[in-house]
Amino acid sequence: MQFENWLNLFLFGIYPYVCLSVLLIGSLIRFDREPYTWKSDSSQILRKRQLQLGSNLFHYGVITVILGHFVGFLAPHWAVDWALSPVAHQLLAMVIGGIAGLVAIVGMTILLARRLGDQRVRLNSRKWDISVTMMLWLQLALGLLTVPFSMFHTDGVLFETLTSYVKSIVTFNGNAAGLMTGVPVVYKLHILLGFSLFLISPFTRMIHIWSGAGVISYLFRPYQIVRTPKTRATETTRS
Repeated sequence: MQFENWLNLFLFGIYPYVCLSVLLIGSLIRFDREPYTWKSDSSQILRKRQLQLGSNLFHYGVITVILGHFVGFLAPHWAVDWALSPVAHQLLAMVIGGIAGLVAIVGMTILLARRLGDQRVRLNSRKWDISVTMMLWLQLALGLLTVPFSMFHTDGVLFETLTSYVKSIVTFNGNAAGLMTGVPVVYKLHILLGFSLFLISPFTRMIHIWSGAGVISYLFRPYQIVRTPKTRATETTRS
């Protein structure tokens, strides 16, 4: 029992901070030292149509899943309780998350089949590319497996436990690991694999997720002033 307590403390109380620290520090170091490797290494010239279909399905689905996780797990209780009860909140997460996860895993299955089934794509893939693709597929599969498990806990208690755990990690609550005691294994694996993806991101093509988040900055970027050669020549003559 003592070993199980220590293991639970490490996996759900210490390991998440190790992963998040490596994600932040490793990303900053890579951006500073190897900025030209900050990319997803697209293989678009090989089987472009299959790539577009799989990539679009995966990205639309996974972006919805990620946004749902942020809103569902990180929103303060007071911001949700006035509109949704814990039961309704859980059902909403199951429906939207299940549909988005299904779309994402179909897209990832297409991408995985393309990467493994096409010899040219496979030869142009790094080992980490294949490993990351398989990890993402497994993470989506685990996420979908949580849906039927949640159907047996429709009282909202388990969902509230998981949201409290995520909030505890974000707020540096030292008792976060204790909340995971007794949680079904499929949820634990889903959480651990999710943090593991954060851990490996600075060393793989997953680094480009930061660029996706950085796109928001373009909405607030000032207009660029573009001057044609003719305009510059006119200004030079006038001066």
